Amino acid sequence: MTKLIDELKQEHAVLMDILDEVYRLGIASKEAQSKLGAAKAGLLRHLRREDEHLYPALKTACAGNPEVSDTVRRFIADMGVVSREALVFFDKYSAGGAGGAALEFARDFGRFSVTLKSRIQREETTLYRIYEKAASA
Repeated sequence: MTKLIDELKQEHAVLMDILDEVYRLGIASKEAQSKLGAAKAGLLRHLRREDEHLYPALKTACAGNPEVSDTVRRFIADMGVVSREALVFFDKYSAGGAGGAALEFARDFGRFSVTLKSRIQREETTLYRIYEKAASA
């Protein structure tokens, strides 16, 4: 496994651990709100790293393979959707959300968590394998 992929996977694990802790603490907790800020910052760093290192390498590596190129394009487009969802979630709850937010937070958190976990799984099983195959060629 390449160093970049190892680091990206580690960032995934840290992000999910932080989000699990936020959920456990409850959004009304100042500690949870602080951790949510840390999760947002970590996700933004992670996305920047993918944009600067992963996606350019993938685009170059798959230039001659239309099928793989299409897969990479779909991942990039999908990440835009996931990123927007994440920012809406973080902005809504970084200060605790509106009054009576516990139930709404649980619902929003569940939806966001499923979206993010699904994206991470697809990255790690598909996109990162494409990268590693290209890196080893």
